Amino acid sequence: MEIIASILSGRNLALLGAALAAGLAGMGSAKGVGMVGEAGGGLLSEDPSKFGKLLILQVLPGTQGIYGLITAFLIIFKIGILGTPIDLTIAQGAYFVMASLPIAIVGYFSAIKQARVAITGVNVLAKRPDEVGKAITSTVLVETYAIFAVLVSLLLVLFAAV
Repeated sequence: MEIIASILSGRNLALLGAALAAGLAGMGSAKGVGMVGEAGGGLLSEDPSKFGKLLILQVLPGTQGIYGLITAFLIIFKIGILGTPIDLTIAQGAYFVMASLPIAIVGYFSAIKQARVAITGVNVLAKRPDEVGKAITSTVLVETYAIFAVLVSLLLVLFAAV
């Protein structure tokens, strides 16, 4: 019973929240960036001069991973892992898990959805390179929801009562 109590601590729950934020958003970004990279490989083999525009489309799904990482770092700093550790109750630790969920969940799914839009942008770039700005704009619109999610997570972490 004592082992379970030491594992299920407030600090460990808060660290789980940090891991979820960075891990899930990062997984979605890695998958999304990879999807766009795969789609762009054929285009680059035909026309390497389009690399710069393709890179913009490919990097966009990676931002959700950055948002998750920022949220994770903020949790780590807030609970004092890199400074003076703060004793957290289980309820406080669970709060950090809940605070991490918006960017963890929305970050994962929006990165993949954004990659799908970016892949259509790769097709636009292949056929109508002068219209790629419209494709980039469409891809950026998906980002809006990741931004909303990271704002919610960051506000919850910043204003956590610890």
